[in-house]
Amino acid sequence: MSARLALLATVEEDVTESEALQLAVQHAVAELGGWGGAVHLRGHMTALRLVSAAGLTPSLTRLWDMVDPDRDTAPARAVRLRSAVWMPAEPVGPWPETGMAAAPIFSGERAVGALTVLLGDGRKPAPEQWDFLRGVAAWAEERRDGAPPPKRPPPAEGNGSRLQEALGEVRIGAWEWDIGTHELAMDEAALALFGIEARDGPALVEHWLRTVHPDDLPWTLATLEKTIRNQGVYEVEYRARRPDGSYGWTQSRAKVVLDGEGEPLRLVGTAWDSTESRSARDALSRALRHMSDGFFAVDDDWRIVFANREAERTLGSSEQELVGSVLWDLPSVRHTPELEAHCRDAARTASATGFDIQFPDTGHWYHLRLVPGPDGMTCYLTDVSEKRQRDARQQAAGKAAAERATRITELTTALARATTSRDVVDAVARRVLPPFGATGLIVQIIENDRVHTIGAVGHSREFLERMDGRPVSPGAPFTDPVLLDAPVFLSSTDELVGLYPDLAEGPDPDGEAWAYLPLTASGRTFGTCVISFDHPRRLTGEERTLLTAISGFVAQALERARLYDAEHMRARELQRSLLPRELPDLPACTTAARYLPAGHGMEVGGDWYDVIPLSAGRVALVIGDVMGHGLSEAATMGRLRTAVRTLADLELPSDEIMAHLNDIVGGLGEESYATCLCALYDPTTRLCSITSAGHPPPAVVHPDGTVSLLGGAPNPPLGAADPPFETIALTLPDESLLVLYTDGLVESAQRDIDTGIAALSEFLENADTGQLERLCDGLTAGLLPPEQGATDDDAALLVTRLHAFDAEQMASWDLPEDLQAAGEAREHVREQLSAWDLDELIMTTELLASELVGNVLRHAKGAPRLRMLHSSTLVCEVYDDSLTMPHIRRAADTDEGGRGLQLVAALSGRWGIRNTGHGKCIWTEQELPGSEGSSHFVPRF
Repeated sequence: MSARLALLATVEEDVTESEALQLAVQHAVAELGGWGGAVHLRGHMTALRLVSAAGLTPSLTRLWDMVDPDRDTAPARAVRLRSAVWMPAEPVGPWPETGMAAAPIFSGERAVGALTVLLGDGRKPAPEQWDFLRGVAAWAEERRDGAPPPKRPPPAEGNGSRLQEALGEVRIGAWEWDIGTHELAMDEAALALFGIEARDGPALVEHWLRTVHPDDLPWTLATLEKTIRNQGVYEVEYRARRPDGSYGWTQSRAKVVLDGEGEPLRLVGTAWDSTESRSARDALSRALRHMSDGFFAVDDDWRIVFANREAERTLGSSEQELVGSVLWDLPSVRHTPELEAHCRDAARTASATGFDIQFPDTGHWYHLRLVPGPDGMTCYLTDVSEKRQRDARQQAAGKAAAERATRITELTTALARATTSRDVVDAVARRVLPPFGATGLIVQIIENDRVHTIGAVGHSREFLERMDGRPVSPGAPFTDPVLLDAPVFLSSTDELVGLYPDLAEGPDPDGEAWAYLPLTASGRTFGTCVISFDHPRRLTGEERTLLTAISGFVAQALERARLYDAEHMRARELQRSLLPRELPDLPACTTAARYLPAGHGMEVGGDWYDVIPLSAGRVALVIGDVMGHGLSEAATMGRLRTAVRTLADLELPSDEIMAHLNDIVGGLGEESYATCLCALYDPTTRLCSITSAGHPPPAVVHPDGTVSLLGGAPNPPLGAADPPFETIALTLPDESLLVLYTDGLVESAQRDIDTGIAALSEFLENADTGQLERLCDGLTAGLLPPEQGATDDDAALLVTRLHAFDAEQMASWDLPEDLQAAGEAREHVREQLSAWDLDELIMTTELLASELVGNVLRHAKGAPRLRMLHSSTLVCEVYDDSLTMPHIRRAADTDEGGRGLQLVAALSGRWGIRNTGHGKCIWTEQELPGSEGSSHFVPRF
């Protein structure tokens, strides 16, 4: 490569420009192994003209004779980018895979042409070949600048040279003006062109000025003065008077010649008749003036030099106001700052570009296309406001369609997750009504030949009550979709009345337009989904098809949800039957409870609670949790709750109750476990005995507001424990609060049980414990997740306020161990009942106390003790030191004894026996006078 460049360097200096360019093309083709090459140079126009070629057929040279500088070809791109480029060429003959490598040719800082080589097989030049191509282009630039003028042919014999003949034909004259003396020397062609008579001496500039049209004289002189001042090139076109007195267009071009000190000395130039070209330009100008699009041109300083009528209208100024003004100084575009940045970017890259701008004054959008030229920019303005509005509408429609598709996708997802009928209705209301602009929704099903509403949104209660329970009959929009298994679309109330005339006399329909969609699943139509609008609305075919498809999804989801609802209802009924329907109202305590099922699956599980009234005002508070969730666990819970109530009725202590429960759970299998806590509270002593089998510790809220946890040594769960169970007994202050709960209340996947118990204690310390129902609501809301679906376990809560008996409510006496004890017992009964204003019960109670004390003296041991309790009932108790338990039996007619307990059972409402640890207690309970059930007392024999 360096050898070939060195060879070019030895070329003689007197070669012409065409010869130098031909050598450059030939060496470039040979070095790159191309099929041919060419050199394009800019002419007076903006197009690139082919000036030299090698290895190309005439058909190809004709194709590439003129190259548009804005086209995406290799020569044009090299000139625009001012750098070497390669790009695939257009298919050429039988060689479709060709490429073109082009390097720019400069004249000073301006790219004036390109040297291009055609390569085959889509091959790109190697790096060293690129260097050679740039080097050859640089050599061509140097030889162009230093090349001698082309050799003139020898003058022909006869009537002058061919050049003179040509000059005569085109009427080009030469002139020279001495700036100091104002003398003007002209040749014959110039004299003839300006209509100045020849004379012995040189003409003066004044002679020439007389030929210039008066209207053109001011700016012609201004241009002349500017040229001399700036020592630049003088180029003007003006109207000059011809010898016949008419005016024609003349174009002059001259160069300033400086003296030895660098001062302007003279102007040397040429002039020619440009009337014909001016006429063509005027015709073009007139065509441009009347273009439908705005067109204007700016010079290198961005001053407007031409503007057609549409550009005047768009820019808001007349031609006189526009010409000479800087583009972005115009009032109409002054507030469009991006315009100047885009224009300067286009000038910097020397490439055509286009962009949209908005004129704030009118609000119209225009597409401005800028095309660079040799003396500035030509600009095209096209109003695209309507197109942009159309595009905006299409974009909005596309966005609405995309949003609608997204909502439908969300709807199918929501319907797949819906478990209840209410979930289905909510999903349709959220995902279907907004995209269609609907305002109302009714979902109805057919049961027993009547229409029943299972969910609605956007309708009044009166309207829904009027629609609910209507019989299924033809001729009604609510039932026709079911009977016909086809949707019904009504776009207005007139269309509704026209299709169903009977509705004209009825109540006003709730809406202005409707879509009645049948709900069909498993081949059966079982209901209707009604979507209503608050304004007349005619749905398109696409919308109707989409709503019909949606109704199918809704029907499938609703069928599943109805099965779940039925199962859910049965589960809730089962759960309600297994838990206490209502808590008893007892003197010893006030209670409130909650049961919250897990957030998934059936609402039935193994958590339970119970409040069991015992003798002497005592109460058993029980809470438990069978591990697991479902029907099997619920059945186990029912068995345990029944067992606890039975064992408590036997007056067994809490540890023995827990031991029996452990046996029951152990018999269910190795996989069965349960936790349980039983608290026995005696209001006469304020003593609370608590036994726990693997259950969370209860919390106690003392009257002063402090909170403590009754921990103790933990026992294993039922089914895994080894009795005996440890029991803690403590005395609780009157009006203390005992809080029992299952682990589902304090433990979750996001929180361990210790953290949950700490949160429970903190809540109780800051809570208002005055109202137990409100306290239960606060506990469940504060400790459980906000969404019920987030809970994985059942939760049970039992809150109890403990009430101690006052001393005035209790009376007890120690009786002697002899026959006088019965008499003393009767005397104590009379006195105490009189003090309690219970005289109506004296006779019965004397008889009961006398019989119980007599039995102790006859069948037990130790001195008897009598105690009476006055609360919601009257309790009479007799204690002794014997563990022998009496049993009621049916005495024969001949038996002298055995009728005492029968008498006790007949005279009391309830009676029983309980173990006291060091003996026993036989007790009776009587209804107080005036209390509910007292007048209906029937003795039990």
